[in-house]
Amino acid sequence: MTAARQRLHTLVDMVEEKGLDTLYNVMIRFIPEDDPLSDEITSHVTAMEEYRRGEVFAEEDINWD
Repeated sequence: MTAARQRLHTLVDMVEEKGLDTLYNVMIRFIPEDDPLSDEITSHVTAMEEYRRGEVFAEEDINWD
């Protein structure tokens, strides 16, 4: 077990019972639900490239009809 993981275990053990739900809700966000699919990774890379080039639109500027 890494030193950082051991410190986290120690900190969790120090949290009062009433704070455990909050801590759980924060920590669970760092655990991926599924491995991303290749098309999801490609979509993310494309979106980030478009963002860096300034090719983004405000949601209110999009005609959703």
